[in-house]
Formats: sequence, C-alpha cells, structure tokens
Amino acid sequence: MRVVSGIQPTGKPHLGNYLGAIRNYVRMQDDAEATGGQCLYFLADLHAISMPHDPAELSASTREMVATLVACGVDPDRAILFNQAQVPAHAQLQWLLTGTARMGWLNRMTQFKDKSGKNREGASIALFTYPVLQAADVLLYQATHVPVGDDQKQHLELARDIAQKFNNDFCPEDAPVFTLPDPIIPPDTARIMSLRDGSAKMSKSNPSDMSRINLTDEADTIMQKIRKARTDPEPLPSEEAGLEGRAEAANLVSIYAALAGASTAQVLSEHGGEGFGKFKPALGELLVEKLAPINDRFNELRKDRAALDAILRQGAEKASALGAPTLEAAYNALGLVRG
Repeated sequence: MRVVSGIQPTGKPHLGNYLGAIRNYVRMQDDAEATGGQCLYFLADLHAISMPHDPAELSASTREMVATLVACGVDPDRAILFNQAQVPAHAQLQWLLTGTARMGWLNRMTQFKDKSGKNREGASIALFTYPVLQAADVLLYQATHVPVGDDQKQHLELARDIAQKFNNDFCPEDAPVFTLPDPIIPPDTARIMSLRDGSAKMSKSNPSDMSRINLTDEADTIMQKIRKARTDPEPLPSEEAGLEGRAEAANLVSIYAALAGASTAQVLSEHGGEGFGKFKPALGELLVEKLAPINDRFNELRKDRAALDAILRQGAEKASALGAPTLEAAYNALGLVRG
C-alpha cells in the first residue's frame, strides 16, 4: 500500500484539520510502517497559487504547516513530508496529463464552480486545471490509496479516468504507466463544523476567528471560544435522536466524542440532561488537555526555520527519486525525446 495525500498550507491549521485529516495521517503512517507500506504527505503550495494569495504569507504558512504536522505526530523519518514546489515533477506531469484530460470532465468539477462563484471568466486557469494537478500528485507516485472526504471523491474519480485513458491510449495492455488509486475513507474521520454556524464546516477562510479552534490557540483563547460557541437553550439529550435539528449542539458533542475517543451515544449517556453552562467548560478543558502538547511542540518547531527547511528539502529529495521513473515512463509513452 502506498498512500498519498496533500494539505493546503494556507491559513492557520484548526481543529477540523486535525480531527478530519492530520490525526489520520499519523494513524496511516503507523499502519503503513507496521505492514511495509509507505505514506507521502505533501503541502499543496502549487495548488495555493490558483487563488489570490500573498507570497510572503504563503512561504510562512508552508513552514507553519510543516511544524503543525510534525507537532501532531507526523514523523519525517517514517513518512515522506515535502512541498510540491520542490518537486518539479508534479508540474511536469500535470502538463503531460492535460493532453489526456478533457474539457468536459473539468467542466463538471463542482469545486471549480464553488470557488469561482459568479465570476468564472475572471477565475485563473490554474483553478480550472486544479484537478489535473491533483491527478498528477497521486499518479506520479503510483499511489494505491488516497484519503478522501466527500468533497474530494469527484477529483479522485477524475484522476482514475485520466490514468485509465492515458494507459489505454499510449501503453501496451500489459504495461500501463499509471496505477489507478483507490479511495480511503477513514471510518472515524470527524466532520467538525463552525462554532458560529453548525451547518457550515469549520474553515480557515471564515473571517471570524471565533468560528474555529486553531491548533495554535492558547488555553484561555480555547476556553473563551467554547464559552461563546453558538448553542440553543435546551439541555443535552440522553439519546442521539434528541440532537436532530440541533446542529450546534450536535457539533459540540461530536468534538467532545472525537477528542475523548468515545461515541456520541457514550457522551450523551454521561452528559445527557446537562445544560451548556456545564458541558462547555468540560469540553474546553478536554480541548486544552489534548491540544496543549501539540501547541507546545509547534511553538518550539516554528522558531527553527532551518530545521523546517531541512525537513522539506529531505522529503523532496525522497519524493523526487520515487516519482522519477513514472515521469520518465510518461514522457516515453508520449513519444517525447529527452536525449
């Protein structure tokens, strides 16, 4: 098994990133080591330039994300951790795949429609071809599995379509260039919602910092955000059915369950009947307890820019070596002369 996954380096990493992706990165790293597999985790800085961005902020955020991943338990000696910009093969393979990808396929991508909004003519070409780069990201390394959420299933299906068409068009039947990756949907991935709106995902892009718990937040800030999190006047129910139609209450219970390693039913069994005046402090204290070690390690790492750059450089060297045979095979399959 070879797992490949990328994470955007823009904005501050928050609780939703940790419970929805980063914590599973650590688990997959441990599982891969135990079974002889391999994990590659990359910071998607090439993807980040598909939208308006501040160059200095992107550089700083890329290093901060490295510090975050390592603080959360990703080990650069056990997984390959790198950023796209240091592995030119990502962009090279994307260009080779644009000859195989079809406009009709890309026109169906819902994420482009969502991100471009009403101004599609003003969106960057990079945003439109973003899914082709995503395909290159995983196909370059012969990934067998890619962790996906609901919003990324369509992009992985596109990667498989591109790989299949390329293999069919340019390769002997018994010697395909690309492996078709399968999705991994971790069973315990938590979908964490905004603290201000239980119907919207917790997001880095939300203008209100009170809508999220940042992994860099101090204990007092965490407690304040939980105290002010939107709820309703009713006490917690004793059974899950009682959370229906109560999005904010369900979100806080889900956060507690994910951090405690418990089910929603178990949390409600313990806290059912409590008002939020009692439940919120308990949740805040649990958050502080679980995030304090990450926060301490992050603050230690972020000060050492040379160490962070060394992690990225060493990871890029490993990734480049791993992807080189696939890139060369793609060039050869297309009949491109490289000397």
